[in-house]
Amino acid sequence: MKIILKDDLVNLGQAGEVVEVKPGYGRNYLIPRGLAVVANKSNVRRYEEETRQRAHKLEQKRKDAEALAGRLDGMELELRMRVGEENRLFGTVTTQQIAEALAEKNIEVDRRKIIIGEEIRVTGVYSATVKVHPEHDAELKLRVVTEDGTMPAPPPEPVYAEPEPEVDEAAAEEAEAEAELSDEMDSEDAEL
Repeated sequence: MKIILKDDLVNLGQAGEVVEVKPGYGRNYLIPRGLAVVANKSNVRRYEEETRQRAHKLEQKRKDAEALAGRLDGMELELRMRVGEENRLFGTVTTQQIAEALAEKNIEVDRRKIIIGEEIRVTGVYSATVKVHPEHDAELKLRVVTEDGTMPAPPPEPVYAEPEPEVDEAAAEEAEAEAELSDEMDSEDAEL
């Protein structure tokens, strides 16, 4: 009996394939459970048309994702946040806030497709990745600033004095003794 699979089945094949099975397996198991349909002329034509349309839709989605990735790649977003001491944020920047900032620019992106590499807890410039499509990613540049739109200077780095190198006293005395011995030998050679 020839059937057309509606779902991927491990031992039989992929969805949309026409396969040969034993009549009892097809009639009693696959067809009643909605896993397959009989492969007559009308069903074969219908599945071929659905496959063609599905491929066309997938290609259109890929093209749309490529265009969106082109728009997003290198885009700079400014996120205004409440800031406390030492430019530290109250909370962190979330993917929801990034999705809302993109929505303000008329770009709809699901927040679950936005990936922030590190927790953002201080004002500054960061990057985020948007998984637009399995084949296309886009990099966003995030400028996290204060509520009034300024980016305060980072706090000065503490200056530490360089520790003086430790001197091995025994080695220093030995080197000094060798230098004196060498000087004595040089003076004896000079006298001869």
